[in-house]
Amino acid sequence: MRVMSFSIKSVATLGFVLALALTAFPAKAEEDVKQDRHAGYYYPKNVSHEIYKARARTLDEATRERRIGFVTAITAQQSERPYPIKTAMFAKGTEAEKLIIISLIDGHLNTIYRARAALALLTAGARTTPIFQQYSVEAYFTFLDLCKMMGFRQVTVSDGKDFAHQIEVR
Repeated sequence: MRVMSFSIKSVATLGFVLALALTAFPAKAEEDVKQDRHAGYYYPKNVSHEIYKARARTLDEATRERRIGFVTAITAQQSERPYPIKTAMFAKGTEAEKLIIISLIDGHLNTIYRARAALALLTAGARTTPIFQQYSVEAYFTFLDLCKMMGFRQVTVSDGKDFAHQIEVR
């Protein structure tokens, strides 16, 4: 009888430990997914989030090299202008799938409304691109749709000081 009660107690204890472990691991996995290793380095840790459901699809030719080339081309265009650059744009992530836009001047991109206005300006520029014109979507697609076409999965806009907003592009 003693052996049997020990076995029942062991099974109950094992069940309790197993139940704790099974509930703890999914929470840890979710937490790991939500962690952003760029937060606190390129932009503040306090990041607001939204999801953008793109009207476009990712193009077959969307590669890491193309995303990096896209960011490099925009940066080069900014450098050619006769006035100081207001934002830095770069691609991060293993596949350069995260687009980060950071203000280089105080008081710029420091609210959600200014971040959305900056994206609207980028939309205006995107609508002049050959790819939008080729697919006849220049009046319909946005900069975030262009990001989707290029394979970016996330766009973060920040003032580089106190404000950061992240958009998951689906």
